[in-house]
Amino acid sequence: MTSSWMEKRRLTALKRLGILDTAPEERFDRLTNIVRRIYQVPITLISLIDDDRQWFKSSHGVDLAETPREHAFCDHTIRQDKMFIVEDAANDVRFKDNPLVTGPPYVRFYAGMPIREPSGFKIGSLCIIDRVPRRVQEMDLDLLRNIASLVEDEIERAYLTGDHKDFIEVSHLTRSIHRAQNIFLTHDSLDASFEFVLNDLLALTASQFGFIGEILHHSDNTPYLKVGAITNIAWDPATEALYQQVRRRGMIFEQNNNLIGAALNADQAIIANDFPTDPRRGGLPEGHPAINSFFGAHIYAGSDKVGLIGLANRADGYSASLEGELEPLLQTVGQLIERKRLYREKTEHKQSLERAANYDSLTGLPNRRRLTELFQQEIVEADRRKGLVSVCFIDLDGFKEINDRYGHSTGDDVLKEVASRLKDSLRDHDVIARLGGDEFVAILRDVESDTVYDRILEAIRQPLSFGKHNFQLSGSMGVTVYPDDKVDIDLLLRHADQAMYAAKESGKNQFRHFDLESHVLRKERDRVLEQTPGALKEGQFELYLQPKINLGRQLVEGFEALIRWNHPTEGLLPPGAFLPHLEYTEFGADVGRFVLADAVAMLDQWALDGLPYSLSINLSPSHFLSDRFMADLESALAGKDPQLKSRLILEILETTTLDNTEKVIANLAGCKALGVQISLDDFGTGYSSLDYFRRLNVDEIKVDRSFVSEMLESPDDELIVGAIIGLSHNFGRRIVAEGIETQAVQDRLMVMGCEIGQGFYYTRPIPRKEALEWAATFSPGD
Repeated sequence: MTSSWMEKRRLTALKRLGILDTAPEERFDRLTNIVRRIYQVPITLISLIDDDRQWFKSSHGVDLAETPREHAFCDHTIRQDKMFIVEDAANDVRFKDNPLVTGPPYVRFYAGMPIREPSGFKIGSLCIIDRVPRRVQEMDLDLLRNIASLVEDEIERAYLTGDHKDFIEVSHLTRSIHRAQNIFLTHDSLDASFEFVLNDLLALTASQFGFIGEILHHSDNTPYLKVGAITNIAWDPATEALYQQVRRRGMIFEQNNNLIGAALNADQAIIANDFPTDPRRGGLPEGHPAINSFFGAHIYAGSDKVGLIGLANRADGYSASLEGELEPLLQTVGQLIERKRLYREKTEHKQSLERAANYDSLTGLPNRRRLTELFQQEIVEADRRKGLVSVCFIDLDGFKEINDRYGHSTGDDVLKEVASRLKDSLRDHDVIARLGGDEFVAILRDVESDTVYDRILEAIRQPLSFGKHNFQLSGSMGVTVYPDDKVDIDLLLRHADQAMYAAKESGKNQFRHFDLESHVLRKERDRVLEQTPGALKEGQFELYLQPKINLGRQLVEGFEALIRWNHPTEGLLPPGAFLPHLEYTEFGADVGRFVLADAVAMLDQWALDGLPYSLSINLSPSHFLSDRFMADLESALAGKDPQLKSRLILEILETTTLDNTEKVIANLAGCKALGVQISLDDFGTGYSSLDYFRRLNVDEIKVDRSFVSEMLESPDDELIVGAIIGLSHNFGRRIVAEGIETQAVQDRLMVMGCEIGQGFYYTRPIPRKEALEWAATFSPGD
């Protein structure tokens, strides 16, 4: 026998018919007689499957009125929706040991068709039985199926003509079930749903009042009842407050010495039709109306008790069959309660998982994952209001020593206290999160003063006391501000972290702002260094040429080679965009070797073409002062004739000589020995002295453009230019003026005795082919 709720509903429907254990009726016997004659079988039955038996409403060929349900072939029939056929029971593993097979009536063949009561439940079967095996097709039994429908008609007629005042109308019960389903699915509140169900229960049973509640359990698994709905009874003023309390939060019942407690702990319905004399009648509040009869029944979800109903004061009292009558509704409510409970547990579990995923379990502060979400919201909001977001990365000073000396439990207490203080030191809309260990991050809106950062650190500095231990902590904090530092969230945190380390290195217990300018330069340097090897390999560097004009003879004497980078995505880059980042790196020397090689190749080509030009190239200070420079120069000039070498002019910055004068003098001597010329570039901007003219073996002095371009407007600049020209002549050095931009400057320089000039007045640096074409067509005054 199954104990499922559907089986309970089926049994209730069977009992509602009022047909069990009734006398034989000709209308049913006539149908079984017809079936017996048609199929020529010794036994035909109309069998009804009760709780633990099969009872025969009509039978031919057997003397039995009923058999145990466990032996009934018809019990198998009602579990199907079609004809059930057993062709030879003696050879069927399901039935070969059945007493009805091995003994009277010696069943060998069986065919049964389910029969249903008016609401659709299968309550029994119309069957034929033979004592010898038979082979049949289901279509051969179509007539049995048709006669089974006639049996169903007769059962319905018998019900409709009977007296069923003790039973609940099926249509009313069905409407209540549908209403319960709709209410539970559309109301979030379980108590609100209980209110509607209780009203239906009172109407269905004609009870005066009642309650409905959810069965819950304490931590020790002891059950108790939380009433969700109770009849609004006109209690006296003394009990009105109690009723209102029930309405607001539900009444809790835990006592076992009354009918509610008895119903809570019983395994079946509790009925007390003589309530005034029932020993379990206690527990009613003062002023409660009199109770004459009481009915308490469980609400099940599967085999679990999930709720309890209590009904009182039915005019004719309550019967045991009422539990079965109400079972369909109570079972529906049970399923809906369980559904809400599972949803509630799922929601709570989801919230628990979300909290575990988003919040630090020790301090309760947002963790890194949640911080990222909140951080993103703050960035969006800052962009909308055109505001600022300060990112503060905080690391505790001295926490490791506390943790190591006093243990992790004390360390955890310290972290929780620090987290609480940090939270209290911020505004409500600010965010404080723990990244892990002793690292915290604060996200602050529109900070106008550094005192805000001091306040955060001051909160950490306050003494901490745990038991007999007193601690003094401090914090180091790094700060970066969006959108001044306009990068993504990960980089903002990294920049604040870098600033925090700067605070640590500066002595701790303080904050430092992120050095955005230095970071941008460092970032650009890293980018240039990363791309330089590929640029050299792919030939992206190119030497542009700017002519050097012999002012006295008014002809092109040579060119200065100035490097450019033909960047694949950024276009043509000037030397200032990349050379400073390469200085003092291996890539600086690589670019220097490229310039040497390309310049020598260019001079080679000019010699073949019969062009007399000289070529000046700029040397990287770090490359020139390196131990490899002379080897690089010798390699570039290997096998070249002296005339070509003499046309190569190496320009070194005057400031280079300040770094290592003895090394410079030695390398200059080596260069002279190889036959190349030397030019001292940007003269006048460094620590110029007569000692340089005496000790530095150079061929050419280049006056810096900063003096030349302004000399006509600045008497001081003109005086400096004149002094350099005179000094150069006295020491036998060739003089070159850079930065000539007008004819007036050119003419003045000529009067002052300057020999060579270059500048935008003639042309900007241009590609070598264009430069040579320009030189071929150069005419004074053009």
